[in-house]
Amino acid sequence: MPRIPAMQAVVDVLVSEGVDTAFGCPGAAILPLYHAMQDSGIEHLIVRHEEGATHMADGWARTTGNVGVAIGTSGPAGTNMITGLYTAQADSIPILCITGQADSRKLHTEAFQAVDIVEIAKPVTKWAVQVKEAAQLPWVFREAFRIARSGRPGPVLIDLPIDVQRQDIEWDSSIDSPLPVTKAAPSPARVERALDLLLAAERPLILAGGGVVLGGASDRLRTAAELLGVPVGVTLMGKGTFPEDHELFAGMAGIQTSQRWANAAFLEADLVLALGARFGDRHTGDLDVYRGTRKFIHVDIEPTQLGKVFGPDLGIVSDTGAFLDALIEAASKRSPARDRAWPRRIGELKESLPRREDFEDTPIKAPRVFKEINEFYGEDAYFVTAIGLYQIWSGQFQRAHKPRHYQVCGQAGPLGWEIPAAIGVKKAKPEAEVVGVVGDYSFQFLVEELAVAAQYDVGFVLIMLNNEYLGLIRQAETGYEMNFEVDIHYDKNGTDNVKVMEAYGCSGTRVTEPGEIRTSLEWARKEAERTSRPVLVEIMIEREGNAAMGKALDSVVEFEPIAS
Repeated sequence: MPRIPAMQAVVDVLVSEGVDTAFGCPGAAILPLYHAMQDSGIEHLIVRHEEGATHMADGWARTTGNVGVAIGTSGPAGTNMITGLYTAQADSIPILCITGQADSRKLHTEAFQAVDIVEIAKPVTKWAVQVKEAAQLPWVFREAFRIARSGRPGPVLIDLPIDVQRQDIEWDSSIDSPLPVTKAAPSPARVERALDLLLAAERPLILAGGGVVLGGASDRLRTAAELLGVPVGVTLMGKGTFPEDHELFAGMAGIQTSQRWANAAFLEADLVLALGARFGDRHTGDLDVYRGTRKFIHVDIEPTQLGKVFGPDLGIVSDTGAFLDALIEAASKRSPARDRAWPRRIGELKESLPRREDFEDTPIKAPRVFKEINEFYGEDAYFVTAIGLYQIWSGQFQRAHKPRHYQVCGQAGPLGWEIPAAIGVKKAKPEAEVVGVVGDYSFQFLVEELAVAAQYDVGFVLIMLNNEYLGLIRQAETGYEMNFEVDIHYDKNGTDNVKVMEAYGCSGTRVTEPGEIRTSLEWARKEAERTSRPVLVEIMIEREGNAAMGKALDSVVEFEPIAS
């Protein structure tokens, strides 16, 4: 067996696991790994903040389905990664964070930048481990990839003391390969019972969550829905799993990101088949209203998800794709004939309960922005968005037609996610059109990562909805009868975000009239292609506009005139 530097073995493992891009920031305690990465074929982008590296790895992973890699040195590098690890864990995204560490023989002496990052990271990872023996390194990395991919995907962290990194080990990469990942298959009896319930229901509904995206099961979802004649609704994380122009599309129910007609359809359903959905509170709202008298079938690859929020009438542990394969096979044997009255009813609700988006007002109303986005961008564009009123409006009005093309940090909701995530998406799909929908406050959280995009010629478009407010918190404060410390306006327009873009070598324009939006989007597309750098379209919207939301599916408050 040849004897090679331990970090060379690690890099060989990364390459064989399909890693062609890594995001990180070198430091003294991780330099042996960086030395081994030279000439490895792995492209490395040096970030301006380690949190940015995790979100870039996150966007790359959401787009490719593979494990994204973020690298940092010891001490604060690891603690800066915690938000990204939490985000990936909350949304079931497989990423690997690699941290350097002080000499293992000095950890007890409070050495410079020595922190127990493993214990800090454990609550927000599937696995966090410090390697103490160099000979374990390739095996630990193989296991990390297996854990990140298996079951409910998620993040892992490997901490590498500098003295361990510097050692040589016996290792032959030519006879090594990734560890197998098995997918849970459903019990045939439970599939048959699920089919029984579906066929017995008068108004069944399939609820497609993020697990359908992660399971690569969108095509099978459509096949099953068409075979059974069952309408399909989506959660925010499942947006894009089912074509929104399909006659069986039942919209998105929820108390924030939702359509009026989708909530009405959900409330009329008598059975819900939830696929890879975790019943998040921004989707369900009041559970008594959400559950009602309808029955629930819950399919999830993670056994402990079943019954976590409420006990389903039938729980099935399975990969979503494997379940849909079994359901299609079982249904094909029965030749089900579904009455079309229920899909027609949903179509009637869609026609009768829209929200208006054709506003001509100045200042610009947010729904008009998404009307322009829907009309301008094709179905192949990739979108990223984070948290705030702009993300809620996006969920309500923006259309998505393909899986992995609409990406949102749904559960953790870290501000600043969009810019690094867009970089990760663009590196995963260099030829794709990538667009970030961002708020004026979130924009500033990780704005320094624009320098990464400029340095490495990563071009994409940022569409900012600027109300010069912490808009979502301002709206939440109305329940407390206050408007306190949420106004970030100063001078004429507050921060000059176009100049911020220019300071990083990028471009931008400000829009104040609704008629200017389309031409600005056209300019931004051409400018991003011309410069291969980020381009900002800053749209000044009304300062105190509110998004429709409420505490239960049957009590969402509408703040804009209802469309006729």
